[in-house]
Amino acid sequence: MGSKHRPQRSCVVCRAKRDKRMLTRLVFAQGKLRVDESGKMNGRGAYLCGDANCWRQAATRPMLNRALRRDLNQDDRDYLRQMTPS
Repeated sequence: MGSKHRPQRSCVVCRAKRDKRMLTRLVFAQGKLRVDESGKMNGRGAYLCGDANCWRQAATRPMLNRALRRDLNQDDRDYLRQMTPS
């Protein structure tokens, strides 16, 4: 018997492929950027790895905008900085 399929996703900043459960999903919910704890929230999502550098770059560079197909406002960028892993 083969092993069970484990979905893979890529970090939008560093492009590292990892198991879906190892990455953090970000999604727009009710017009605000939120961390999707369950991985099942409605809306277009983007994934970030646990590297603090990736979170900082996502808050300042346009790659997260492209992945979510939406422009981040200052509140969204502040939220990302606040959620950055240490």
